[in-house]
Amino acid sequence: MADTASHTEVPAAHATDLIVIGGGPAGCAAARTAASVGMRSILVEPDRLCRSLHRIPALDNVLGGHTSGPALADVITAELADTELCRQELGRHVTELRAADDHVTVTLDTGTRLTAPHAVVATGVGPLQPGDVPWITAPGGLTLSPLWQADPDDAEGRTLLVLGGDRPIGTFLRAHPATGTRLLVAYPEADTYKIEEIRDDPRVMLLPVEHLTLYASEGGTVTADVRNRGGGRRTVTADAVHLSIGSAPTAPAGDLVRDADGYSPPDRQHPRIIVAGDLRSARYQRIMTALGSGSEAALRAYYAARELL
Repeated sequence: MADTASHTEVPAAHATDLIVIGGGPAGCAAARTAASVGMRSILVEPDRLCRSLHRIPALDNVLGGHTSGPALADVITAELADTELCRQELGRHVTELRAADDHVTVTLDTGTRLTAPHAVVATGVGPLQPGDVPWITAPGGLTLSPLWQADPDDAEGRTLLVLGGDRPIGTFLRAHPATGTRLLVAYPEADTYKIEEIRDDPRVMLLPVEHLTLYASEGGTVTADVRNRGGGRRTVTADAVHLSIGSAPTAPAGDLVRDADGYSPPDRQHPRIIVAGDLRSARYQRIMTALGSGSEAALRAYYAARELL
């Protein structure tokens, strides 16, 4: 969609019509939609655009025929590059977000302050580690890599212990349909609904657990004691261990309302702060829902500026 020739008049005191914090699918959709209705935006992203998409080797649930995350990321990045009404601030992160009656103020790590009538916050989530969840006991300071980082060639014919039942497991299996890798998936009750798509895969052994104690690896193998939900215990061994625990919300400090889990429900925010994408809740975390929520967020700012909400 081409940018609208005429754009919203921005008060001299404001840098732009809309500040978009986060350059994932939701943030990019917000900037693109804003431009389509004539709104200028500044998009702030500490990394490259759609960085998380580059970690998804196989897609089968997005429109447009895209079969990999990098392919979709390339298309989104190219479209944003052609969006004249969007100014990108890459390699910058937001240190503070403040909302006033008639504007928002965003402070960057450089000390620069940007103001606009509204801000879309689409910073998404980041990976959890064993020490972040109560159902795992692990050596202090242990940091593990997520399953999507596992090298399929190195994993071929080996057994991997996967902590957590989050959906990237299904992505790994779809991306490597012929792999001989065996996955021991230890997951808490809260992840039960997530493992449905892998339940019947012969490469997967499901281990519902109440608690898991992970020991330091010795001789190239990994050992864990598992207590199941009925109180029974067993010891499992694997060639390596990876994470699929899930993610935690990442959001700037300031006037963003969070719930007990760290997420930012849209209906609890200041009227000038609009939350989009995965930051909204642990549910509905999909690329398509992120794109839709980002577009909706930009339109909400557009209509609010015209007092049509």
